[in-house]
Amino acid sequence: MARIRYGARPAETLRKSSKERSSLPEIWSTGVMAIWETDPEVIAAILPPPLVPADRPLVRVNISSCDINGYPLGAGAVAVRCKHGDIEGDYTLTMPMTTERAVIGGREVFGEPKKLADVKVERDGDAVVATVNRMGVTYVEVRGTVVEELATPEPRQTLSFYYKFLPAVDGDGFDADPMLVHVTRNERTRSAHRIDGEVILRDSDFDPVADLPVRKLISITLSERTSDQQGFVAEHVKADLVLPYIHQRYDDVQQITDDPPPAK
Repeated sequence: MARIRYGARPAETLRKSSKERSSLPEIWSTGVMAIWETDPEVIAAILPPPLVPADRPLVRVNISSCDINGYPLGAGAVAVRCKHGDIEGDYTLTMPMTTERAVIGGREVFGEPKKLADVKVERDGDAVVATVNRMGVTYVEVRGTVVEELATPEPRQTLSFYYKFLPAVDGDGFDADPMLVHVTRNERTRSAHRIDGEVILRDSDFDPVADLPVRKLISITLSERTSDQQGFVAEHVKADLVLPYIHQRYDDVQQITDDPPPAK
């Protein structure tokens, strides 16, 4: 009988697959990172408990591209600085990816808020443009000119917070209390440049990062990086604390009909 590919796999194959996933090859990406200060009250409004704002209202956007065994991948993230108890890290609002495989892995394992998008990093001489486009809107654009080569940073460890959950089968809440996940990344950089440029945020019904206005641009850099990551469940959070924020994860059509925010 011909091999039935949907059939059960033997335990030996499963163990081999698990080992391969835990020892991924070193992958270097070229990416732009911009950091800015926004309104403190905005960060306070978007953090699901028990996360609270950090001392400084910082927003970070990363837009990167790499090649994985001949397959190009564009990846991004928009995150805000915050704390879980005394531990400081980033809460990621959205992680646009260009491939379904990249979306599924991060969402199902760590609870990363990934969505399919068109993510690009383009360099022409010293001119650099990095963009994220979804639903016909380029909602993040970082552009500028490379003006200075920077000293190569020392290896560092970063920390991100994610909520891992599944909406309930009957449509009411969650199947179980959400898990607050800590993900650490060991990051190495082999080249870094400073960019003189700007961050452009365009309004999007489904990716409203324009609600995080650039009040003070801190830095824009272009670098080549590689990293690995590990995660663990830090705590289970009561469902009613996270449920008001569930629309952050999904393309919620209700956002289109919500009342507009008051004029500033």
